[in-house]
Amino acid sequence: MARAGREVRSLLRLAAPLVAGLSLSTGVMLVDTAMLGPLGAVPLAAVSLTTSVIIIFWAALYGFAGPVGLYAGRAYGAMDAPGIGHVARHGFVLALIAGSGGALLMAAVLPLLPYIGQPDDVLAVMGPYWLCLSASMAPFTVTMAAKNLLDATERPWTSVALTTVPVGINVFLNWVLIYGNLGAPALGLTGAGIASLVAQTVGAIVICAWARYAPATRAWWGTPRWERTEFGRLWREALPMTTQYFLEGASVAVAGVLIGLFGTVALAGNQVAMSVGATLYMLPMGMAGAVSIRVAQAVGAREHRRIAPIGFAGLGVVTVWMGAIALLFLTSGATIAGWFVDDAAVIAAAASIFFVYGLMQLADGVQSVSLGALRGLLDNVWPTRVSLIAYWLVALPLGTLLGFGAGWGAAGIWAGFGVGLLGASVALLRRFLQQTRQRPR
Repeated sequence: MARAGREVRSLLRLAAPLVAGLSLSTGVMLVDTAMLGPLGAVPLAAVSLTTSVIIIFWAALYGFAGPVGLYAGRAYGAMDAPGIGHVARHGFVLALIAGSGGALLMAAVLPLLPYIGQPDDVLAVMGPYWLCLSASMAPFTVTMAAKNLLDATERPWTSVALTTVPVGINVFLNWVLIYGNLGAPALGLTGAGIASLVAQTVGAIVICAWARYAPATRAWWGTPRWERTEFGRLWREALPMTTQYFLEGASVAVAGVLIGLFGTVALAGNQVAMSVGATLYMLPMGMAGAVSIRVAQAVGAREHRRIAPIGFAGLGVVTVWMGAIALLFLTSGATIAGWFVDDAAVIAAAASIFFVYGLMQLADGVQSVSLGALRGLLDNVWPTRVSLIAYWLVALPLGTLLGFGAGWGAAGIWAGFGVGLLGASVALLRRFLQQTRQRPR
């Protein structure tokens, strides 16, 4: 515990910029929600349905970007500068291929939506927005790979500064294209989609250019060496990470589609709650990333005695954070929803979801940090099994039962997820404790 206390300051120094960067990386959804809110429930419902599906791809593609940070962190801990660039070069290519494949797959889903019971008024307007968000996945994945590289080499605030570029562009272009300012046509939801695609593309170019050409990173980049073994090494870690993220993201997407069966107002309320919840979720996700990086660096430096204290420090901090967020959601859901919309029915729908979110926060924090610690140890296969059980065998069936059978509506869908998260948090924490006991001191 004393060693864990000493790790807290280092984790907070790394987690703070990671949280800021991750919040900015999901800023597209929050910005679109805030700026489309005045147009009514239908555009918000379209964003909610798009987000519910794209989150599958975002989550899975983050798995392809993740090994860049893990292996770059190990190379950094071992003071191997050329090794950092070698990992990054192969990781960027893998991220671009994966993101492009994800874009094509999501575009192919659009024609299927009329067959799964979604509201006709939403489907009538969402096509262009859906396709623009689909295309944005290629630059999104490359951006995440570059961000993980900078974070793992202790340049997290640089990562934050560069991540503000697409968010700023998105806000400006939304203002121009949604509402028709500066002589542009008022494109509404379609304008938001175009703005998001342009912002993500420019942001990816900027962060990759900095990682490649900045004076501080020149030592990483020697003569290119393309090796099948390096692609293989990254792929072997990316596959279980991608599968785990896919299982989690797909379950959230299915939940969003199920909520669509309750109608446009339920979808709109869900979008408000998800936008805020996803942004604040960057707190535990940022701490999980910091724990993962610090564990990977400790492994690279062969300082195995630091691994358990790093994990415990992260768990302690995230428990405090998530307790505060839980109180906020439990007591102020309607107030928060009112910041985005003035439709009383949408506010009521969002408030009920916020209340359930509040009950989930502590379990979500514990499972996030435990998973991050296991990632730093390259223990990725076992957590994938936990995700399969927690989300698909517990959360979704129970959520469906509560939402439809018990009549709890959208809040019941998320209540089932709360139970699944609780089980996952216990299983992942136990696994981390087992792994640390097995390693040399």
